[in-house]
Amino acid sequence: MEPEQKNLTETMVKLRVDTKTIQAPEGTSLLSACLSAGIYIPHLCWHKTFSPASASASCRLCFVEIDGKDPVTSCTLSIKNKMIVRTDTPVVRNLQKTAMKLLLSVHHVDCKNCPSNLSCELQKITKFLGMGLGSKPFERLIKNNGIDSRHPIFDYHPDRCVLCGLCIEICGQLNPEAFLSFASRGFDTAAGYFQKDTSIASQCSSCRACIDTCPTGALTDRPL
Repeated sequence: MEPEQKNLTETMVKLRVDTKTIQAPEGTSLLSACLSAGIYIPHLCWHKTFSPASASASCRLCFVEIDGKDPVTSCTLSIKNKMIVRTDTPVVRNLQKTAMKLLLSVHHVDCKNCPSNLSCELQKITKFLGMGLGSKPFERLIKNNGIDSRHPIFDYHPDRCVLCGLCIEICGQLNPEAFLSFASRGFDTAAGYFQKDTSIASQCSSCRACIDTCPTGALTDRPL
């Protein structure tokens, strides 16, 4: 995701991230400030429209250490003046790799047949962490639910979905009420379209924001 735009009329805050001094508007999330400064922190569930209060931190990937204390999620933390941040400590990297292994344990890796191949956030993150999509995960539990075609415009692939919730959030931002939602619990949790009236989503054909936002190709245009 691209970092949010800076408002130059706001008070600027300076902080130290690894070996670099950066600045960003007061109230900006630490994740956004780092991305704006060219400092990459792995993330899947964050969007540039999120504030620290609205970010879910559900992917558990954007950990950093602040002033040598226990790791925290950078998407939910507002920057402070003279903050000292470490993005690459062994503890942080171990947390990020563990989170990725959990995601891969329920993800059907079939890159060559995925529309997000070469632009997939999972590929980007695993490469950044030096682990690869073929790294040994925990016990694999692939859903094998097939393609969900309940939406009148697009298809949902549950075995690609990382349950980041971005499609639901973006849909809710663009409409009075999100057409998409989560359903079920635990391993069976899925994101998708569960409305009985398919005419509700007729305007989706001119939007596609949920498809464009999905980081892993779990939502795709239905072949004509």
